[in-house]
Amino acid sequence: MDRLQYFVVLHDNQWKISFQGKHYGPYNTQKKRFKAVDAAHTEGRKGNNSQVLIQGQNNQWRTEWTYGNDPYPPKG
Repeated sequence: MDRLQYFVVLHDNQWKISFQGKHYGPYNTQKKRFKAVDAAHTEGRKGNNSQVLIQGQNNQWRTEWTYGNDPYPPKG
C-alpha cells in the first residue's frame, strides 16, 4: 500500500503544506504547519499509511512522522 505524503516546506519565510499536488498555506507560524501532522494522523487511524516530511531552512528533511503500517523495507 502506498503512503499518503504531506510535505511541509519553508518558502519565503512562510510555511506551506503540499499534499497530492495541492498546496496549502502560507502559514506564518510553525505551529500551524502541524495541520499536516493532524491530517496524517487522522488518515492513519482510518487505516491509510501516511507520512509527514518537514524541510528545514537548509533544504534537508529534518522531521518525519509515519502513521499506519510502515512497510520496511520500502518497495523499489
